[in-house]
Amino acid sequence: MKHVPTRVLMVCLGNICRSPMAEGIFRKLAADHGLAVEVDSAGTSDWHAGEKPDRRAIATALRHGIDISHHRARPFRPTDFDQYDFIFVMDRDNFHQVMQKARHEADRRKVHMLMDALSPAQKISVPDPWFDDNLFEPVFQQIQAACDAWLRKWVAHPETMNTNRYTHD
Repeated sequence: MKHVPTRVLMVCLGNICRSPMAEGIFRKLAADHGLAVEVDSAGTSDWHAGEKPDRRAIATALRHGIDISHHRARPFRPTDFDQYDFIFVMDRDNFHQVMQKARHEADRRKVHMLMDALSPAQKISVPDPWFDDNLFEPVFQQIQAACDAWLRKWVAHPETMNTNRYTHD
């Protein structure tokens, strides 16, 4: 059996603030943990399709040694369920919008609130920092804590990394 990396998709509204930061954070932390993970991000809207991340998201990530400037926003597509093992959403609205595109139960099992790794019963949202410059750093920290919690879970229980695949190679 060929080893296939776990595929992760981060989703927020416009794919220019939270999800690109989450993509960069998750990629860096996965590498730090020595895990084979592919990460991408998307938005529930197409408002910013083709655009770079918000300049404040880029600056915040760079202060932590993560370059997200290469990212280009794209909308979430139903075919993303076929490409990714885990779909992490930033807030309840993102959750509902992605779940509406789910075609069956196997798709729905892939969708998780990012913050569930820290407090699964509370369904905590990652706030959208777009309206307040002062939120970018706290949002980065919140995302980083959640990403690290998911990855630590996978390190402790590697069998949970690929449980959402339709088929195993």
